[in-house]
Amino acid sequence: MIHLSQSQLQTLEACPRKFQYIYLEQLSPPLDPLQQESLIWGSNFHLIMQQRELGLPVGIGSDQRVSLDADMQGAIAALLTAAPELFESQSQHHQKTNPEQSRRAEYPITLELQGYLFTVIYDLLITAPDSAQIIDWKTHQKPLKSDFLSQQWQTKLYLYLLAATTNYAPEQITMTYWFVKNSPQPQQVTIAYNQEIHQQTHQEITELLQELTTSLEDYQTQGLDFSQVSPKAGHCVGCSFAARCGRGDRASTPAITLPNLADIAEITL
Repeated sequence: MIHLSQSQLQTLEACPRKFQYIYLEQLSPPLDPLQQESLIWGSNFHLIMQQRELGLPVGIGSDQRVSLDADMQGAIAALLTAAPELFESQSQHHQKTNPEQSRRAEYPITLELQGYLFTVIYDLLITAPDSAQIIDWKTHQKPLKSDFLSQQWQTKLYLYLLAATTNYAPEQITMTYWFVKNSPQPQQVTIAYNQEIHQQTHQEITELLQELTTSLEDYQTQGLDFSQVSPKAGHCVGCSFAARCGRGDRASTPAITLPNLADIAEITL
C-alpha cells in the first residue's frame, strides 16, 4: 500500500511530472542553507510545543532535547500572551473546563482510500463532545490569507480525515493556523468546515487518486512519464526540473512562487 501525505497531493495536483521526479525517482535537489535553517527552527518549535503539552521540561541543558534560543523564546512568549489557553496542560484544562474535553499533541490519523494510505499528524487536536479544533503551528515570516489556505491540501486533507474517521459532523470541525514568527505578535487564521466542502474534497481526492493509479500503471508497465503541467500555469520558471522537462528556456513565463506549508517532513512515498 502506498502512503501519501498532503505535500504529495499538493505536488501531484500542481505537476504530476514533478511528483514522479521527487517521489518515484528521488530527484529532489538539496535544500539551500537558509531553507535548511528554517526547517530546523520549525522542527524545534514543533518539538518544544509537544514537550510543553506533555508537561516535559524545556530549556537549555543536557537533559532537554531542544535548546531555547532568543528567537524561539520570543516566539513562544508572544504566543503565550496571544493565546494562553494553548499552553494549558491537559490536567489544567480539565480542571477549568468540561472533563470530557481532551488535548492531544502530535496526534496521527490514518485512512485508506482506493488502495492508498493517508496519514496526517495534528500539531494539537482539542476535542469536546460537540467540537474538534485542529491547531497547526506555522513558522512563515508572513501570515497567509484564509482563501489561499483553504485551497491547500494540508487544510483540505486534515479536515477531511478528521471528519471521515470520527463521529464529528464537518460543521463541528475547524482548523486554526498560528503564524508564530509574525511580528510584533503571532496571528491566527481559522478555517471553518461543512458538509459541502467535505463532499467536494472527497471528489477531488477520488479524481486525483484515479489519475495517480493510471499514471503509476503506465509508468511501471510501459515506462511512460507522468504528464507535464502546462507552461501557462507559470510553475516551470524557477522549478529545479525545468531543464529536465525541456522548459529551461521559457524565461518569459511568469514564475509562481507558493510557500511550502510542510514545515516538518511528513510520510514519504
